[in-house]
Amino acid sequence: MYKRALLKLSGESLGGPAGKGLDVESLNGFAEEIAQAVKNGHQIATVNGGGNIFRGLQGVGKGFDRVVGDRMGMLATVINSLALAGALKGLGIEAEVFTATPMEPLARYYNRDNAVALLERGGVAFIAGGTGSPFFTTDSGAALRALETGADVLLKGTRVDGVYTADPEKDPSAVKYESLSFAKAMADHLKVMDQTAYALCEQGPVPVIVFDISRKGNLARVLGGESVGTLVHA
Repeated sequence: MYKRALLKLSGESLGGPAGKGLDVESLNGFAEEIAQAVKNGHQIATVNGGGNIFRGLQGVGKGFDRVVGDRMGMLATVINSLALAGALKGLGIEAEVFTATPMEPLARYYNRDNAVALLERGGVAFIAGGTGSPFFTTDSGAALRALETGADVLLKGTRVDGVYTADPEKDPSAVKYESLSFAKAMADHLKVMDQTAYALCEQGPVPVIVFDISRKGNLARVLGGESVGTLVHA
């Protein structure tokens, strides 16, 4: 059973079946699962991706400078975090959005101690804006925040049910891992997280569980210690 978790949600998951924009049903569903986890005594910090709105690398192919594109992606994560925090507040759960760069009054400038204090009093901390620097993914940002906040586990909620030898949506022969080491994930260049994120979590060490966040009840199962998805460990 994990007491404190860093939940990484992909932007596409917030976009619903289409993976684009903000899907109200998906937002409310995730908010309900997070709220139940908090009521069950878990402490949840959340890092959201922004791919449902804008992904930095997409901008490069459209004429944007990479730095500008990544900054736009960071702003997309703030939008997602504000939306999900609002849904949680509607359920009576204290929630606050922190950003890696100053954005008051839209959100609070991130400070580790303030975020942890919020978790300890039963609130949910949304840590947005990536690392605040270009060329880093939100996975790397999630790994960094997991280490900073003292998370027991990093939960990566995706649209697939774990880590596979290949992309299961493209290769029907792909085989799922029940567990694997960070060393193997890096050596085999498994793309569920980037190399920097793997290296940070290995350094912690903070285990990573990759699971299907769209399946109702999965978050509670993972936090309760059930074998769901794929465990990546030191």
